[in-house]
Amino acid sequence: MINQDKKIKVGISVGDLNGVGVEVILRTFERSEMLDFCTPVLFASTKVISFQKKILNINTPINGIEHASEVVDGKFNLVNIWKEGVNIEFGKSTETAGKYALLSLNAATEALKNEEVDVLVTAPINKNNIQSDEFKFPGHTEYLSNALNGESLMLMVSDDLRVGVFTGHIPVSKISDAISKELIFSKVELINQTLIQDFGIQKPKVAVLGLNPHNGDMGVIGMEEEEIIKPAVRELFDKGIMVFGPYAADGFFGTDNYKNFDAIIGMYHDQALIPFKSLSFNHGVNYTAGLSKIRTSPDHGTAYEIAGKGIADATSFEEAVFKAIQIFKTRREYEKLTANVLRKQAFEKDR
Repeated sequence: MINQDKKIKVGISVGDLNGVGVEVILRTFERSEMLDFCTPVLFASTKVISFQKKILNINTPINGIEHASEVVDGKFNLVNIWKEGVNIEFGKSTETAGKYALLSLNAATEALKNEEVDVLVTAPINKNNIQSDEFKFPGHTEYLSNALNGESLMLMVSDDLRVGVFTGHIPVSKISDAISKELIFSKVELINQTLIQDFGIQKPKVAVLGLNPHNGDMGVIGMEEEEIIKPAVRELFDKGIMVFGPYAADGFFGTDNYKNFDAIIGMYHDQALIPFKSLSFNHGVNYTAGLSKIRTSPDHGTAYEIAGKGIADATSFEEAVFKAIQIFKTRREYEKLTANVLRKQAFEKDR
């Protein structure tokens, strides 16, 4: 049985040290009441964090430890994973920043896998400078899919708006070739299960957006809708999943049709994320659905242009922390309710 009073341990990767990651992390936990909701565990360096605290004039108290097993509830814990000094160059993309972002991410992910933390919240990385022999992924989502051996789906979440994508970080020129019935089946089934187990929605309604302008105009502007998307949606609906579409993307959000669904899946990154960020920027959360562990992140990037100036808005990072906690609790409750279902049914029949 889950101890409802047990503080959830929130593992945090530090992100790009030259961006706003450290600032939004520290600002989120600057208010001591945040520690009533969880126990934060940052994987970084006391030297780096102390330096940025001084530069940014942030007074978040830090409890330095050597290993995640030493975490103390009621404190902001910092696992000191490197001792050497690091040259901070706010606003610049450097190989050094990428190196330490990866060190932090690797350590936080290992702690998540080993259940030393309960959830993971990742600060923004630079997808270019983090590339190395160890990291050859388009972003966090693909890295975590590999590390946690799962099929993932990037799901942007804000209040009751949830937006996912069939194809993630791939070039626009490759989107059409990537769309298949099998892909649509797997992603719709994944998001349907996610809405049930992670968001507590018993019978989710999912909308699918079309690929081409005007849904291809019956094949005049492309055949993907007629040959792939519509047949896939019909088959999924016939299987009992409440999935609808495809809908022409240009008018779907402008007419507020999105409010009729529990989640929307776009065909590609910008088709889904432009409207999402227009509606929810700085309040949205990126959730990696489909994995055995919970991971969230803010909906913004490194924001080099304001790094080191002390003006970064921590709202989205704070929302990412709360969303990770909420999803963790919802999933654990789902697991509790669905454990030994056949055994429970037999017991009820005997009674």
